[in-house]
Amino acid sequence: MEKRRDFIKAFSALTMAIAGSGLGSFVNAKPTADRLGNLLPLRPLGRTGAKVTMLGMGGFHIGCAMSEKEAEKTIEVAMEGGVRFFDCAQAYCGGETEKRLGRILTPKYRDVVYLMSKTLAPDAASARKSLEESFRNLKTDYLDLWQVHSLKTLKDVDNRVANGVLEVMLEAKQSGKVRHIGFTGHVSPKTHTLMLEKTGIFDVCQMPVNAVDPNHSSFILDVIPELIKREMGIVVIKSLGGGSFFGESPRLPGWNIKDPVIPARISVRQALEFVWSLPISVLVTGAENAAMLQEKIDMAKSFRPMDEQTRNRLIERVADMVGVAETNYKSDKV
Repeated sequence: MEKRRDFIKAFSALTMAIAGSGLGSFVNAKPTADRLGNLLPLRPLGRTGAKVTMLGMGGFHIGCAMSEKEAEKTIEVAMEGGVRFFDCAQAYCGGETEKRLGRILTPKYRDVVYLMSKTLAPDAASARKSLEESFRNLKTDYLDLWQVHSLKTLKDVDNRVANGVLEVMLEAKQSGKVRHIGFTGHVSPKTHTLMLEKTGIFDVCQMPVNAVDPNHSSFILDVIPELIKREMGIVVIKSLGGGSFFGESPRLPGWNIKDPVIPARISVRQALEFVWSLPISVLVTGAENAAMLQEKIDMAKSFRPMDEQTRNRLIERVADMVGVAETNYKSDKV
């Protein structure tokens, strides 16, 4: 009981910090338009001055979870629906995501999309090589966002810092090859906290955020307050637990999939609105086809902010899924 009271107190403090920062107001952002038509509502990407659509398309799924024909259809649905943020990483499917976006997206839409990629490079030399390869794959000469990809352990953070990866990131930004730089990870908030302690160069942070998260090893409670303080952009993944909320992950032995997070405890809409009601910049969806993406676009268009009491009820409702619904991406062994 005491642990639950401490959690509620911490989450309430975060809610007050959101209100005090002035960042909470962007959940009511009004839509704008570009040469293709109306956009989904835009949100500020931290202190960068850039604004991004509240929904983004996940790159892993573009390259790894669908055929090229379905990928093209999904990208067209995204553009027609007002999505302008596209996530990818050089590591996704051996570079296939970048190459598909280079074939399908950038030739027609580079001027209107916010395009990001990520690198697993362990040292400075490989980071420089990685960036040039991303340019070739994506058929572009600049990235809107380039990120250190997938911090998994504290040693991983230390090594990338010591081996000069951050210097290359900053160099790329200063030269104009990339507009913004950031880092990502989904294993533990401890890796993010350590990276933030070591440097202040980053504009953006990418991490998992969902209704289960505040109950254990929480990115929401342990990382978001510092990101707000630093006015960094917040890119969110795994709002549906990387698929585990549906009980579909093969890495969840012993989970009774007859009673998953969705739909037994919360709906897809509630899961997304929980996340969109936090001070995030963009929710990247892992839609596996055009129909799934259209569903998320429709939810973004009809989104209404969720109040603190409703968020707390959802968190309580999924509290018993700690250690189950997150085991396909979180770990305490860092």
